[in-house]
Amino acid sequence: MKILKIVVPFFLFFFAIQDVAAQVYRFKADSFSIIEKNANGKWGKWTEFNNSPVVISLDAKKDRIIVNSKEIQLYRILAYGEKVVENNSETIPMKCADNDGGLCTILIVTKKNEDNRKQFYINYDDVKIVYNVYVSK
Repeated sequence: MKILKIVVPFFLFFFAIQDVAAQVYRFKADSFSIIEKNANGKWGKWTEFNNSPVVISLDAKKDRIIVNSKEIQLYRILAYGEKVVENNSETIPMKCADNDGGLCTILIVTKKNEDNRKQFYINYDDVKIVYNVYVSK
C-alpha cells in the first residue's frame, strides 16, 4: 500500500509535466515591411519598415500562430520543417493555412551576424510580410 502512495502521485506528476512541455512562444514586433509580386510575376521592392507594436504568439500545443495586428491573423500550422542552420542565420520553417484556407510558409529567422536579431516572415505566393521581432515574456 505504501508503494501505491508513492507511485500514483509520481505518475500524476509525470503526466502533468508533459502538458507543460508544449508552451506558447510570444514575440513582440516593433516594425514590419511588405513586398508584392507585380503584374509580370516579379517581386517588387520591400516597403520601408513601419512601426508595428503587435504581439505574435506561436502555440505549439494547438499548432497555431496568432498575429495580434489591427486585423487579427490566425494561422494553423500544418507541418513543421527542419531547422536550417547556415553561417549567418538559423531558420525554422512552418507550412501554414490562414483562416480563409490560403496556404503560406511562415519562417522564424535568427540573424546570427546581427546580434541574433529575429525576424518573422509570412510568405504567400504573391506577397511576403516580415516583422522585426524579439522574444517577449
